[in-house]
Amino acid sequence: MAQAPKENAEEIALPPSLRFLKALVIVLMLSMIAGVITVTLLLVTRLRAPLSDTPAVTAPLPAALQLPAGEIAASVVPGPDWIGVVTGAGRILIFNQDGSLRQKIEVTPAP
Repeated sequence: MAQAPKENAEEIALPPSLRFLKALVIVLMLSMIAGVITVTLLLVTRLRAPLSDTPAVTAPLPAALQLPAGEIAASVVPGPDWIGVVTGAGRILIFNQDGSLRQKIEVTPAP
């Protein structure tokens, strides 16, 4: 029975072009792993924002600002010389800086 010849290290060595290609594939693999980790970390940190990061109204609201009876404020928008209040009933109320009602806008639902 004939024995298989023992292989030397010189016989197993890759040609230089294949060694370069192997190095490029390894670099590509490492950069893709780093990219996936980075995207995952960014998604986790951006989507897991606490509720306390919501911006608060920074304009001072006058103490005399009184909504009509039955109205609930959904949002408040400060303007240059007015304050807009969007109500849950679909109205926009515009108040002066002193708290007096300037204008009432009825918002009709879309057809």
